[in-house]
Amino acid sequence: MSIALLFSPQGSQAVGMGRALADASPAARARFDEADAILGCSISDVAWNGPEERLNDTRWTQPALLTASIAALAALRERADPAAAFVAGHSVGEYAALVAADVLSFADALRLVARRGELMAAETAGGGMSAVIGMERETVRRTVEAVASPADVVVANDNAPGQVVISGTADALARAGDALRAAGARRVLPLNVSGPFHSPHMAPVVDALATAFEAATWNEAQVPVVSNVTAEPETDPERLRNLLAEQVRSPVEWVASVRRMAADGVDTFIECGPGSALTGMVRRIAPEARTLNVSDPATLAATVEALRGEPAEASV
Repeated sequence: MSIALLFSPQGSQAVGMGRALADASPAARARFDEADAILGCSISDVAWNGPEERLNDTRWTQPALLTASIAALAALRERADPAAAFVAGHSVGEYAALVAADVLSFADALRLVARRGELMAAETAGGGMSAVIGMERETVRRTVEAVASPADVVVANDNAPGQVVISGTADALARAGDALRAAGARRVLPLNVSGPFHSPHMAPVVDALATAFEAATWNEAQVPVVSNVTAEPETDPERLRNLLAEQVRSPVEWVASVRRMAADGVDTFIECGPGSALTGMVRRIAPEARTLNVSDPATLAATVEALRGEPAEASV
C-alpha cells in the first residue's frame, strides 16, 4: 500500500468542523488550543460556533481550515501514523501539506495563512469563483475567453474530469456562466468563497506573501509535496516557498497532481480535514484508488480500521 495524505480546500469549511475530533482526541484538541494561543484569538470558537458568515470570511476561513486539517492529521497519527509517499493540499490546504512534510512548523504556517487570508480579502475585486459541472477544461477555457478578457475571468482550478472552477469579477462570472450553460455545461454553481482566488486579481498578494514568508523557517521536505502549480513532487524548501507564493494567482492543477501520484504508485488517498471534497475528486480522477477520510471520530475509526494490518510503503 502506498499512501498520499491530502488536505482540504477552502469551501470545505462548515460550522462545527473539528469539534467532535477535538472532543475525542487529545492530539486534535492540542492543535486547536495551540492555534488559539498562536493567533491570540479563539480560532476554535470560529470553527466550532461560527457564525457561518464569519467562518466564510477568508480571513477566518483559512486559519480555521488549516487548524482543522492539522488537528485531523494529529488525530490520525495518534491512532495509526501511516507513512506517506506524498502529501498534497488543494489551495490553502497546501499549507497543511507543508506542515505534514515538516517544511513549516504549525506555528509558522498558521501565521502565514492568517496573513494570506488578510491579503486575499483585500483583493476581492468584487468577484468570486464558480464551479462548472459537466464540461472539460479546454472547452471551459475557450467558452470563457469568447465572452470575457482573461483579466476579468480565468480557469482557476482543474479539480476533476467534468469539474472545473472559474474565477473573476462578478460581471464576468455572470457572462461566463450564461455562455457556459448555453455551450452545454450541466451546472454553473457559485462557490462559498469571498474573492476571485487563483486568478490575476491576486497578483498583488504574491509579493506581499513572499515578504511574509521571510519570517518563517523553511526546511527540506521529509515527504515530497506535490505542488498545486507544477503538479510535481517538490522537496527543496526554496522552490516550495517560491511556488507557494505563486500559487495564489495560478491555477490549481489538481487533476495532474492526482494523476502524478497515482502514476508513481499511490493507491490510497487519505483526506485530512472537514468534508470529503478531495476524495470525491480523486474517485473521478483515479477510480481504481482507495479513498479514506479523517474529519470526525467515525471517519477516523473507519480509516484506522482500513489501514490496520497493511503496512504503508514510504518510498517513491
